[in-house]
Amino acid sequence: MKFRPCIDLHNGQVKQIVGSTLSDEKPEELTTNFSADKSSSWFAELYRDDNLTGGHIIMLGPGNEESATHALAAWPGGMQIGGGITPDNARIWLDKGASHVIVTSCVFKQGKIDQGNLSRLVRLVGRNRLVLDLSCRKKGDDYFIVTDRWQKFTNVRLSGETLSDFAGSCDEFLIHAADVEGKCQGIELDLVEKLSDWITIPATYAGGVRNLEDLELIEKVGKGRLDATVGSALDIFGGRGMTYREAVAFHRAHCGNSLRF
Repeated sequence: MKFRPCIDLHNGQVKQIVGSTLSDEKPEELTTNFSADKSSSWFAELYRDDNLTGGHIIMLGPGNEESATHALAAWPGGMQIGGGITPDNARIWLDKGASHVIVTSCVFKQGKIDQGNLSRLVRLVGRNRLVLDLSCRKKGDDYFIVTDRWQKFTNVRLSGETLSDFAGSCDEFLIHAADVEGKCQGIELDLVEKLSDWITIPATYAGGVRNLEDLELIEKVGKGRLDATVGSALDIFGGRGMTYREAVAFHRAHCGNSLRF
């Protein structure tokens, strides 16, 4: 299991936001846990110095392109990027230094899979440089992929069959448990357990991590098959649940146990 670092950008600034409150229609309801006084490149350099590969930069809305570019320049090839990625700009972000592009909305449109856009992205960037963001929310007993700041449900239900189909088109999955993202109130345990049975390629879980005990729980329940990212709980993002150094130490102690697909 690996610790995957993150840089979330909102209005050009590194922030930690409660994901379920991010909405274009009601911006006044946005809940921000943390706004950094350090640059995006400062965080990228920190991750670079600790050789934490496979982390992600997420652009939450417009106005983040410059900050994202600076972060990628600080560690070329070290981080993935997502947020507004389309077939028209994917190659641009790879040329700027992203290891992978992360896509959601351009692949899941009007509540269903846009197979044309997915196929086009695979042709343009290659399966080995594409990450599918399968961030989801629970409806009934099942989890469904959500788009548009995690506000809109698609009709795509997460299952072993669904993830097996998607695995043929990408290198990794990034899966936010949107209902608990940014709340530091515990992980979506049911989702972690399901994912551990379903995934056949590398996948990163995000959402609700409070402390080292939660990372250990992800490793145990996830059977070593899932990596994890931590945001608002970390001291570098104003959190009190875990220091960044503790997360790095966890990574170094456990990354050798990661399942090789």
